[in-house]
Amino acid sequence: MNQWNRFLLVAVIFGITIIGLYFLQYYLSPVERISYYEFKVLAKKGQVENLIIKKNEITGAFREGAAETLHQLRKKPVKLPPYFKTIKAEDPEFIKILEEREINFEVRAEATFWITVLSWVVPILLLILFWLFIFKRFVSPEGGIMSVGKSKAKIYVENEIKVTFADVAGVDEAVEELKEIIEFLKYPQKFTSLGAKIPKGVLLVGPPGTGKTLLAKAVAGEAGVPFISISGSSFVEMFVGVGAARVRDLFAQAEKMAPCIIFIDEIDAVGRVRGLSPAGGTEEREHTLTQLLTEMDGFDPKKGVIIIAATNRPEILDPALLRPGRFDRVVVVDRPDVKGREAILRIHTRNLKLAEDVDLKVIAARTPGMVGADLANIVNEAALLAARKGKRAVEMEDFEEAIDRVIAGLAKKSRYLSPEEKKRIAYHEAGHAIVASVLTPKEKVHRVSIIPRGIAALGYTLQLPEEERYLYTKEELLAKIAVLFGGRVAEELFFKEISTGAQNDLERATEIARAMVMDYGMSEVLGPQTFRKREALFLDLPFKERELISEKTAILIDEEIAKTLKLCYDKAKSIIEERKEKLEALVEKLLQREVLEGEELAELLYK
Repeated sequence: MNQWNRFLLVAVIFGITIIGLYFLQYYLSPVERISYYEFKVLAKKGQVENLIIKKNEITGAFREGAAETLHQLRKKPVKLPPYFKTIKAEDPEFIKILEEREINFEVRAEATFWITVLSWVVPILLLILFWLFIFKRFVSPEGGIMSVGKSKAKIYVENEIKVTFADVAGVDEAVEELKEIIEFLKYPQKFTSLGAKIPKGVLLVGPPGTGKTLLAKAVAGEAGVPFISISGSSFVEMFVGVGAARVRDLFAQAEKMAPCIIFIDEIDAVGRVRGLSPAGGTEEREHTLTQLLTEMDGFDPKKGVIIIAATNRPEILDPALLRPGRFDRVVVVDRPDVKGREAILRIHTRNLKLAEDVDLKVIAARTPGMVGADLANIVNEAALLAARKGKRAVEMEDFEEAIDRVIAGLAKKSRYLSPEEKKRIAYHEAGHAIVASVLTPKEKVHRVSIIPRGIAALGYTLQLPEEERYLYTKEELLAKIAVLFGGRVAEELFFKEISTGAQNDLERATEIARAMVMDYGMSEVLGPQTFRKREALFLDLPFKERELISEKTAILIDEEIAKTLKLCYDKAKSIIEERKEKLEALVEKLLQREVLEGEELAELLYK
């Protein structure tokens, strides 16, 4: 019998006992039953008081001398209790006698059995319910005080997990790594018979939204074993020792359900590098981590319990977590490439009604760097847009608008722009497009818009790479900086003054130039060396960048950054000066249409 059932049983017994005691007191209390004649004689002598008169009954208390009177009437000695009870008769003189003798009395309605019971039972039941509510709050697994040491893990049994590897796409290498784990869970004897040890833990590392949790569920679904899921932040509370107790309870549950999978999401919340906190002293989190390490060491691998953890910050994890025997394998779940994005889109669109013009390859090409969660959001946004417009199927333009929403924000067509501002924005975006068409032929300009979006974007120029890029040359980085300067240069040449619209462009250009000089060793003056290093200020705090430079070197760095930016600015300026007519034609079209893309844009830029 669990703790809740025991308490319920005690509460019921308590209520029955209280009700029973009331009835015992009511029916077995010392009350003298007297006849109405005896009562009337006592009343005439004034030897009764505090009368309660009901329809068929009179009760009250004896006064001094009542015992002698009853002795005379009954002809035998009488030992009286404090109270009496008699049957009420129809007597017109009755009230008159009480008034003459100034006997206090009260007339009450006849109380039935059920009224009497309810008058006692209802308050007792309310009291029991109140205590049940308090007790439930104390022992609740969602955070009750009495269950504070219990694990908050969500448990999914085999039949509840519907996710398989068919629902996962874009992370083929990670899937292949995890398929071996399924073999361990399904056929452990195949490995243990040869003396091999089943891996205790698998750490999934990757950016947010890449599908780490989905992969863990797919492993459980494919293996057909229970799935115990918990967040790293669920271990630590304000009470000392709670985190360690929850770790022990989690592993105890897993041992009973083996074979199974324990999934700890965001393990960096509890698995950071141990050390002194900035405030000094040890933290409750460190005790929790120590208990987790101990449990992983003491766990019997033959029982078929595998721990899968996920994090997007592996650099801050304690080295003790990553050593062999704990998290034996580290599986990288990276951002999908163009083929992976297309496969992810096919999974998310399989329940949608798509129009014939929808090309998932184009959508995948338009979304470089996006993860599974971003693509799912785009598909949902496109479906919502189509439904809002009353369409019977989701069309390509809905996907285009959804991508623009995710990248640049919601279109602010109601935002008023003066003709002068709109013209300046058109020149700015046209400047980006013209420079990009010349310097970045592998990243075609796909769309140019002067419709305000999001919080601060008054327009945007979208480029699409022909293929996935992982490395960039010095010339390609310089070209990116020149493209960023294209908007400011166009404003300067055609308006003879500059505006604040290039703020974000300048920030990005400066950061690329700084990275070229300080991180990539692309400065001829400073040579092949780096000047920034990532390190932690405290052992358990996130990493910060520290510049390893002297004052003299800092001056040289600033000069090289300024030189790089000036070179790119001049390059953008010369390109736009040579193509003024093409830029003005593009501006004229933008002012008419607001958005240019496809063949119409290609004809203006590349012919």
